[in-house]
Amino acid sequence: MDSILSFLAEHNLTGLTVGIFTFLIIGMFHPLVIKAEYYLGTRSWWLFLLLGIAAVVLSVCTERMILSILFGVVAFSSFWSILEVFQQRERVRRGWFPANPRRKY
Repeated sequence: MDSILSFLAEHNLTGLTVGIFTFLIIGMFHPLVIKAEYYLGTRSWWLFLLLGIAAVVLSVCTERMILSILFGVVAFSSFWSILEVFQQRERVRRGWFPANPRRKY
């Protein structure tokens, strides 16, 4: 792991690496929010809260800068997803996304 991090630092690739992983993390949360609202409804907000808190703790406890940054990105993507779950409910009500037929709205 140290050799990878030193390679990234030597070749000035740290920013690009963080950018790519940030893009992927944010992209991963979009379908997670959709699936969470579909299967659990707005009750899923607390899962995103717990994930965000855990990622904050990991970010603070991690000494490696890149990992700390990426855990921070996961944390705040999780916190943002709490809002998105409630907005997803509205998108379902408007018919923009399919509603779960097993759940009463």
